[in-house]
Amino acid sequence: MTQYGIAFTPLVPSLVLWFGLAATLLIAAISLLRRARGALWRAAALAMVLLALANPSFTRESREPLPSVAAVIVDKSPSQSFGERAKQTDEARDALLEKLRAIKGLDVRVADAGQADGETDGTKLFSALSATLSDVPTDRIAGAFFITDGRVHDIPASAATLGFQAPVHALITGHSGERDRRIAIVSAPRFGIVGQTQTITFKLDDQGVANQRAEVTIRRDGEVLSRRMLTSGETGRIRLEIPHAGQNIVEIEASPLDGELTPVNNRAVVSIDGVRDKLRVLLVSGEPHAGERTWRNLLKSDASVDLVHFTILRPPEKQDGTPINELSLIAFPTRELFQQKINEFQLIIFDRYARQGVLPTAYFENIARYVKNGGAVLVAAGPDYASQTSIWRTPLDAVLPAEPVDVTEKAFHARLTETGKRHPVTRGLEGSASNPPHWGRFFRIVDTRNPTVPPVMEGANGEPLLLLSRQGEGRVALLLSDQIWLWARGYEGGGPHLDLLRRLSHWLMKQPELDEEALRLKTQGRDLVVTRQTMADTVKPVTVTSPSGKTREVTLAQSEPGLWRATLGADELGLWQATDGDLKALISVGPANPKEFSEVTSTTQTLAPLTKATGGDTRRISESGTVELPRILPIHGSTVFEGSGWLGLKMRDASVVRGIGAFPVFAGLIGLLLLLGAFAATWVREGR
Repeated sequence: MTQYGIAFTPLVPSLVLWFGLAATLLIAAISLLRRARGALWRAAALAMVLLALANPSFTRESREPLPSVAAVIVDKSPSQSFGERAKQTDEARDALLEKLRAIKGLDVRVADAGQADGETDGTKLFSALSATLSDVPTDRIAGAFFITDGRVHDIPASAATLGFQAPVHALITGHSGERDRRIAIVSAPRFGIVGQTQTITFKLDDQGVANQRAEVTIRRDGEVLSRRMLTSGETGRIRLEIPHAGQNIVEIEASPLDGELTPVNNRAVVSIDGVRDKLRVLLVSGEPHAGERTWRNLLKSDASVDLVHFTILRPPEKQDGTPINELSLIAFPTRELFQQKINEFQLIIFDRYARQGVLPTAYFENIARYVKNGGAVLVAAGPDYASQTSIWRTPLDAVLPAEPVDVTEKAFHARLTETGKRHPVTRGLEGSASNPPHWGRFFRIVDTRNPTVPPVMEGANGEPLLLLSRQGEGRVALLLSDQIWLWARGYEGGGPHLDLLRRLSHWLMKQPELDEEALRLKTQGRDLVVTRQTMADTVKPVTVTSPSGKTREVTLAQSEPGLWRATLGADELGLWQATDGDLKALISVGPANPKEFSEVTSTTQTLAPLTKATGGDTRRISESGTVELPRILPIHGSTVFEGSGWLGLKMRDASVVRGIGAFPVFAGLIGLLLLLGAFAATWVREGR
């Protein structure tokens, strides 16, 4: 395309030209009023001089027209997978691109946006629009089309903030009259003291319907706590006890709504981290020995442990005339501890304790009952365990995992058994990988027989050294050597006594991370890590369900003995679920109420104000069940770009200059001849 024009490059300042023009007009006016001969010719000659000073040039420009640019942003967020929206989106995209590409002088840019990435909360389409048009000058933008369900969470406050003046159109998927039900968390604690109650407030949020009843089920760690009926829009509250440390998973699930869009958001999950206020531990020591302070120092160093420690100074049969109730500085409150308040302790430790007539047989029955009802007992045994006064020879034998036989005095290295290499209490203890382990030796072990569980550690001649047993609802640990204090003193390099004893006490007090069989989910950056702790040789595949309801089967690989893992992308916010058929794990990624699932019914209302402000429109594309797009028209010089059955684009006239030519009128000989000719004509006219 070639364009012609005239350009001026004055030889004198503009002010001189304006004064010259004024003088020329004045002289011409006076001459005309006096009817002087040749007045017009004189004025023409002066005008020719002014024109020469203005230095006009004829120009010729070669221009190449630039196409206008239209953007098509396709919503690929999880809510677009509900119902027939994905199919409608694909059909609308193909049909729209066909119409746009048929318009001459239009460049079409397409971008998918809103894909779940596990970090972004909500659908961000306008961010994608800005990125798509970031390198396009505003005078080339013809408009934009959104193919979406209308649930967009980054809509600008006004059309002026878009950065361009062109129509924006929204083509809405889905159908009018959609209905959906969800559970919305109003308030929930993140932490709770174990044994105390916490309150969760939630709401039954029904969209598209009103006054509907739903049954709401509340579960904690998979156990049903209660069921109740709620009406649409009603708020409910649940007070529940925090039973254990670590994650307490609370599920709140509403029954399905007839004809609802998706059941994915019918359930909400709250994870409450249980924190123990104080772990109450009762340490009962028998005869004083070098290892007694090891237990006391360990438990005292833990600020979360409330330790009650009693040492039996001497047996009552030692007769020297001292009354039995004066054998200790503080009377041993046996009835208070082992009958009245026994259930207040999370752990009872017997350290080289033998029957000394202090605890009646009935109290040992209480201890055995305490274990079966959920309590924990740790026996750190020495020669006392194999003696005639052993606590094995009490009703406590019903929960102890091995019967004592004799005592072996022999140097040996403690070793992990195959079971111990998998058990979370002993797995990966520092120094255990070598043979023998990089630990100091022990010199005494209690021989046992008929163990009820495989040992996790063994000593001399393969004898059991540490046994961990579950009895009813409770747990029991039996350590068959009283010389772990040698590790604490650093003898022969010592050993991992702190790590072992801390894990042991936490396992006894039912810390969830030390359970032998467990399925867990956790986030690591943008990844979701599936972990299976087991004592078995193999594990079954795990089925993982994403917040949008997509399922995938994951095969786990062994990362270390007893621990299997798999990693997959956590590309969605919301509730993730995993199960292997026996165990189940839940985790909520992101906020409690992700925007993507808070409102999933399609709507034209959210985008309509903005599209109207730009001269565009928001309309549904599938009211009759089939996708029907309006005509797309190129519009020049208008502020309205929508009408019945059509949508318009603002076509631009942008171009780029490829070449420029200039011909000065008064340059060289031609200019001289024009000036001389003008003055000669004036002289001839005046000379007549």
